[in-house]
Amino acid sequence: MTSPPDAPPPAIAARDLTLTLGTGSAAVEILKGIDLLVPQGQTLALLGPSGSGKSSLMAVLSGLERASGGALSVAGQDFTALGEDDLARARRGRIGIVLQAFHLLPTMTALENVATPLELAGITDPLGCARDELAAVGLGHRLDHYPAQLSGGEQQRVAIARAIAPRPSLIFADEPTGNLDGATGHDIIDLLFARRAQTDATLVIITHDVELARRCERVVTLADGRIANDTAA
Repeated sequence: MTSPPDAPPPAIAARDLTLTLGTGSAAVEILKGIDLLVPQGQTLALLGPSGSGKSSLMAVLSGLERASGGALSVAGQDFTALGEDDLARARRGRIGIVLQAFHLLPTMTALENVATPLELAGITDPLGCARDELAAVGLGHRLDHYPAQLSGGEQQRVAIARAIAPRPSLIFADEPTGNLDGATGHDIIDLLFARRAQTDATLVIITHDVELARRCERVVTLADGRIANDTAA
């Protein structure tokens, strides 16, 4: 699959992407030659059984993990040529990431956890934007609470607010509703898709939820570190 000559660069272009963890006899192949082209603005669901490589692929595509081999371009930048500091700069304000481990800073309130990356990205009025985003995920009354004072579902909502508040052009979400009840999860997914639509952002979601996958334009299924199926939803 190739893009027309006058098309903008794809959000993600991966060619023969591999990831091996460990060395020598302890080495384990996690990703075994991934080819993936994702146009800007597409919504994509990543499916597959546990251990198929979904979270590892998301970590590599988002620059949180370095690929062992292959080529990777994200938003027109060659991620395989960037060091850790450069990858962090490349993500800032451009890539939003929601992980199953929320990675909230324990010494910061919910408001500060959302506002800090906004400030680093140069967003005007980061505290005001953070308040609005937390209110949108139903946490306007929990602004001054620390992560340890929040339930797992509330921490998940803070993590989602932090990821989408800067209006990034690329959003990764690993089981974004995994810690939420059905009604709240539905509302959060509606918000996630609405925020994505505002800026025509690319959205990549790892999910086991078939209904959520159907909301995406494309479904990619992994098996044993390889793409087993790639279809329009």
